[in-house]
Amino acid sequence: MSAASCLLTEDQFLCSICLDVFTDPVTTPCGHNFCKTCITQHWNVNVQCQCPNCKEVFKIRPELRVNTFISEMAAQFRQSAQQKASCSSSEQQAAKPGEVPCDVCTGTKLKALKSCLVCLVSYCETHLEPHLTTSVLKRHQLIDPVENLEGRMCTKHDKLLELFCKTDQMCVCMLCTVLDHKNHDVVPLKEEYEGKKAELVKTEAEVQQMVQKRRLKIQEIKHSVELSEEDADREIADGVQVFTALKESVERRQAELIDTIKEKQRKTEKQAEGFIKELEQEISELKKRSTEVEQLSRSEDHLHLLQSFRTLNTAPPTKNWTGVRVSPPSYEGTVVRAVNQLEETLSKQMKKLIEAELKRVQQYAVDVTLDPDTVHPISTQSHDRKKTNHGNICRCVSSKKAFTSGRFYFEVQVKRWSRWTLGVTRELTNMKERIPMSPTNGYWTVVLTRRGGYFAPDDPSVLLSLKSQPQKVGVFVDYEEGLVCFYDVDAAALIYSFTDCCFTEKLYPFFSPCPNDGVIIHCTEPCVLQ
Repeated sequence: MSAASCLLTEDQFLCSICLDVFTDPVTTPCGHNFCKTCITQHWNVNVQCQCPNCKEVFKIRPELRVNTFISEMAAQFRQSAQQKASCSSSEQQAAKPGEVPCDVCTGTKLKALKSCLVCLVSYCETHLEPHLTTSVLKRHQLIDPVENLEGRMCTKHDKLLELFCKTDQMCVCMLCTVLDHKNHDVVPLKEEYEGKKAELVKTEAEVQQMVQKRRLKIQEIKHSVELSEEDADREIADGVQVFTALKESVERRQAELIDTIKEKQRKTEKQAEGFIKELEQEISELKKRSTEVEQLSRSEDHLHLLQSFRTLNTAPPTKNWTGVRVSPPSYEGTVVRAVNQLEETLSKQMKKLIEAELKRVQQYAVDVTLDPDTVHPISTQSHDRKKTNHGNICRCVSSKKAFTSGRFYFEVQVKRWSRWTLGVTRELTNMKERIPMSPTNGYWTVVLTRRGGYFAPDDPSVLLSLKSQPQKVGVFVDYEEGLVCFYDVDAAALIYSFTDCCFTEKLYPFFSPCPNDGVIIHCTEPCVLQ
């Protein structure tokens, strides 16, 4: 018996229904052997009583009896196979948490090597052998081990999901195409898999590009911080050079100056750190998505890829960093305001500081052209639109160019005018009523009154004491810093500064060569004269 069993192949002891060694083998009239339970259940489900192997139909259901000879041979073969599996299992690893176990193993479940999409069973190395040696089983489709193989079956028709409906964007079985998805655009699962895999490759490239852009943005921000540090160091050095010449009464103001500059720098660094942290977080999320996309793109599991594609194809929420900048804080006017109270003893130093500051802000000079729509009809305008002659007419003039960010500087010759208003204003509509000029109403200006006095219509207004009458006034604006500074260009003196402004709208240069004494009678858009 033992010698004979060695001459028989493993295929002869496997039931073609359960693919396992015979249990209570029975023989059909056509001569094929099956487990008694397997063939009985098979005939109970099917209407016709036929052989699963040769398809011979039996008009009368055969009476089945256990084939004792085959039963003895199968028992001996099962014992031999168990001994072989026992030796093999000692070399194989048991399935760990998270790994797919073999569905056939009894007792300790070994780690599955492959899953069969036809049998809907996962096999370890030992139980996978029939699929590698048996001619019939070799035609089955094997994939890397996966759980929940039942999920690959159509829940409605109990058939394998092997097609993809593009119309409804879902996996379907063969019966679905002639019933629920009739006339839909249906393609083989593999075809859709290849298309989606190509999209994943493209998505991965796009994600990598986004990561690279954010890395470059981090470098840009760090460079901006370095430039800001240089500006801060230079400004501190200038301030220290001035205040070290003073005695104890000046030391306190020196410390305040340094603290102010460092605080601005700290704010810049804090802003930059926030941007960097946010960028690094996005990079982390994008790299995580990249890893997920890469893993999914390598999957040979058609269904798993398609079912996971929808959630992975959506890019993680990210911020548009194109317009994000870290602007170094503006220090114009900082040292000047600190030493202005020591004017008598620091007049020489003040002039040097203003001259240096003017050189810096003049780097932001802009060319402003008058807007003819904002000039009163009685007024005459030069051909280059840079000058206007009102005679004794009081009107407001604005430029076409508006500013919504950054820094800009412009100068106005005011020596010909005995009364004028100069500065910047937000976009306003035509108004006939008298409008007090102030930051609240959208005006940041300096005024020369009919009596020859100067004041800044701030909240509240500030009377200005100037040593000389300005002939040329320079106006510097730092939009992000909320700063508007007025300079007597020829005397290298600071006239006035509006600080801590909150700009949210367009700003226009503004000039009104008329005795309005701080009240606008009618205007349109903001202005400039050069």
